[in-house]
Amino acid sequence: MSRPEEFWFKGAMDERVHGWILKPVDFQEGRKYPVAFLVHGGPQGSWEDHFHYRWNPQAYAGAGYAAVMVDFHGSTGYGQAFTDSIRGDWGGKPLEDLQKGLAAALARYPWIDGGRACALGASYGAYMINWMAGAWSDPFRCFVSHDGNLDERGAYYMTEELWFPEWDHEGTPWENPEGYAKHNPMDHVGRWKTPTLIVHSALDYRVVDTQGLASFTALQRRGIPSQLLYFPDENHWVLKPQNSLQWHDTVLSWLDQWTQE
Repeated sequence: MSRPEEFWFKGAMDERVHGWILKPVDFQEGRKYPVAFLVHGGPQGSWEDHFHYRWNPQAYAGAGYAAVMVDFHGSTGYGQAFTDSIRGDWGGKPLEDLQKGLAAALARYPWIDGGRACALGASYGAYMINWMAGAWSDPFRCFVSHDGNLDERGAYYMTEELWFPEWDHEGTPWENPEGYAKHNPMDHVGRWKTPTLIVHSALDYRVVDTQGLASFTALQRRGIPSQLLYFPDENHWVLKPQNSLQWHDTVLSWLDQWTQE
């Protein structure tokens, strides 16, 4: 097992933001290692000391990657004001924190190979991957987008959980249409260029599968290298052990494909 190390940096609004890094388990001085840049969901969540079947940084460290994680604005555990600061700004301060967090990790840990980085996320984390695809893709060789919204407007009418969009986008789409258009990944598909693995499940009622299928369609029609992993028997989480094995095999193979030296 890799021992996690924490780091702090100055993020959005010049506020201190927290991050984690795990060395690859086969770490050797003098070598450089590719990066698995993990983006947590929520967005009202954080990277914590607990086991997770998919978004477990130890799995990436065990596969030879530097696992880098940032608790961007909107994360829990740093005060209510820090959490609430994401309202009306889904793709703003969090994106700035991710940009500055990756830069801080690269500056602090010279054994990280910034030229071989992939970014991965699920739920809000996958929304952020879709947003990054149009707003900040240059540092990354590949993306993994698991259960993420492509269109914030359409997603509102399809989800079983209305608290998130109504709170974070400050109203409904008819009351505050600008809140749903401000950082909408679908409006920036024309700038997509990064190879992307899309993962979605048929029984996902939080982020319905048409969002993932739409993302895959956009990638395919733009001629971007892409792959779809679809689970007909899972929901917003991949819970069955054999499905989890397939998930890891597919995700890690995708990272390996695009981070080869």
